[in-house]
Amino acid sequence: MSTTANIQSTIDLAVAPSIAKDIRSFIVESFLLGQDTGFDNSESLLESGIIDSTGIMHVVAFLEETFGIAIEDDDLVADNLDSIDRIAGFVGRKQAVKAAA
Repeated sequence: MSTTANIQSTIDLAVAPSIAKDIRSFIVESFLLGQDTGFDNSESLLESGIIDSTGIMHVVAFLEETFGIAIEDDDLVADNLDSIDRIAGFVGRKQAVKAAA
């Protein structure tokens, strides 16, 4: 693993918990009417029916506004947006790139 990849992994682990908490709160309030069903942060949001493709766009708007990141069309893939854990890691990486610029 390269040094850059090691740094990215460290960043992901360091910031992901607080980011994940904010994302989970948004999803519970926006899509589950405030009722946290106890789903796992690694669970697919689409496959579990928590959100649909339109919901993803609401999540993207929330991420851009809340975390000050720009999400490009190329970023709209399941690897980045399919679960709270994946979203939190993605946001952490985007913030790290923004901070390094």
